[in-house]
Amino acid sequence: MATLDLHADPVDLTAALVDIPSESTHEQAIADAVETALRSQAPHLEVVRSGDAVLARTNLGRSSRVVLAGHLDTVPENANLPSSRSDDGATMYGLGTVDMKGGDAVFLHLAATLTEPQRDITFVFYDCEEIDASRNGLGRIQRETPEWLRADLAIVGEPSNASIEAGCQGTMRIDVTTSGARAHTARAWMGVNAIHALGEPLRRLEQYEPRVVDIDGLTYREGLQAIRVGGGVAGNVVPDAAVLGVNHRFAPDRTVEEAEAHLREVFDGYEVTVVDVSPSARPGLSEPAAAELVAAAGGTATAKLGWTDVARFSALGMPAVNFGPGDPTFAHTQNEQVAVAEITRHADVLRRFLTGG
Repeated sequence: MATLDLHADPVDLTAALVDIPSESTHEQAIADAVETALRSQAPHLEVVRSGDAVLARTNLGRSSRVVLAGHLDTVPENANLPSSRSDDGATMYGLGTVDMKGGDAVFLHLAATLTEPQRDITFVFYDCEEIDASRNGLGRIQRETPEWLRADLAIVGEPSNASIEAGCQGTMRIDVTTSGARAHTARAWMGVNAIHALGEPLRRLEQYEPRVVDIDGLTYREGLQAIRVGGGVAGNVVPDAAVLGVNHRFAPDRTVEEAEAHLREVFDGYEVTVVDVSPSARPGLSEPAAAELVAAAGGTATAKLGWTDVARFSALGMPAVNFGPGDPTFAHTQNEQVAVAEITRHADVLRRFLTGG
């Protein structure tokens, strides 16, 4: 089993985590290493295991509590393991460096080295974030041990260029289905082509103008995009069914129900089926703990334009932000990388915030 030194520099700890493969549903090895390290190197913490997730917390009776949450899994390897560094040492390369083992390393380092924080801290290292939402380990923890997720603020360590990204967009996938009648293509006039019938829904998408929404001084940009087209029976058959897959990214001022109603309005007259949905999260920066974190990070925050697990915490009635090292545009790429300086900045800001320094 791999050995992790939680007292090491978070940069070196990032490399150690990256070098433990942990594709979604195969997180046992990294969860074992994290659990063993926390139990042996952070005796001041209560530690429990939940599947391939590891939870730890202080119980100091502080007046407020903060959750630091990070997923342990990665997307599949793409010839980008083990980790490596640039010649000048300023950049680390490898699967998971930015999404999100840099953030995990900072959290683990703080778990071992902050024995008397100003706030109580709960650390959540969870599994299966990179696959279907129904399998997300954070959802399992919420169902089975919800008391471990209660706090005044949640910080999710997704990459955010080591700056505060507040709230997040919701995401909804739908299928727009058309129907027709089969016929031999030599006698096409006897049938109705369901693929041709997708022309009108595609025109509606082409003409669609997404909203730009200001919430708490942050700008969220919505989106509506075709992501998949399916249909066809054989090379000589007029297709009698076709489907257009659509993804909607909606701002935090829309509920899931409002987003669905909007899509049904856009595609009025067509069969619409919701395939997958995750709710949005409002920024919540007016809450005291969130405001103090923003101040510790330099006083500014931006809107999160993607979806992250901050929405799960927001649904529990608590503010949540994304705050992690690295540029998110490198996530899921073969050239995945993280700036070493951002790992250090991330650790410094959180230490200052958690200790009141």
